[in-house]
Amino acid sequence: MDTKLTLKLDDRTIQKAKNFARKNHQTLSDLVESYFENLTHEVHETPAEYTPVVKQLIGQVKLPKQFDPKKEYAGYLDKKYK
Repeated sequence: MDTKLTLKLDDRTIQKAKNFARKNHQTLSDLVESYFENLTHEVHETPAEYTPVVKQLIGQVKLPKQFDPKKEYAGYLDKKYK
């Protein structure tokens, strides 16, 4: 169930977030939800193990459930070295 949330933020920050969401074909609500989800997601590694850039990227890519990273990487290497 979706619940309305009111946030009080700086106008400039809101505009930057709206622009970011638009460029990434997301709604601002989806962007905030994704951020909160990633912020509260339990991870086996401690947050100190992630660099700031990696922390920013977490949750930005949505992959299909059947995505197999080993298979994709093997395909990439196969193409690269042929």
